[in-house]
Amino acid sequence: MSDYSIDSSKATDWREGRRLRAFELKQEGWSQQDIARALGVGKSAVSQWMKRARQEGGKEALRKRSSPGATSPLSPDQWDRLPGLLEKGAVSHGFRGEVWTSQRVAQVIKREFGVLYHPAHVSRILKRLGFSLQKPSLADQRDEDAIEEWKEKRWPKLKKGLSRRAGR
Repeated sequence: MSDYSIDSSKATDWREGRRLRAFELKQEGWSQQDIARALGVGKSAVSQWMKRARQEGGKEALRKRSSPGATSPLSPDQWDRLPGLLEKGAVSHGFRGEVWTSQRVAQVIKREFGVLYHPAHVSRILKRLGFSLQKPSLADQRDEDAIEEWKEKRWPKLKKGLSRRAGR
């Protein structure tokens, strides 16, 4: 083989292997049409692969590339500071109770860094930071006696009033 020899069997997935095999066949003198037919792809796909190989550095341009995604609006320093802010607790940030919700974390990020995140995305941020979903325990402020009294005395009166209004 020529200086362009590669081992398509060392590909990371079948698509990459197919692109690398196309490159090998082209180096052996095959036409793009014959390569397309042999690999079960369209001639335009082979043409695009060969163009990429020519313009971007040969066979390495045909290797699988991971999509980088969007860059984070938070700087590396802000990412480092965020866990410490959350570890101070929700109350220290002006919230009632120590339960962190996605909305609360989004508010802290907005207030501290000026970056707006949708609360639905915050759960992914928390997972990335190693935080897990927590279920709040019964609130310390909960007065079980007052709740029972309300259920026994106040609710029946309210319920009675509602049924009278519905009959009108």
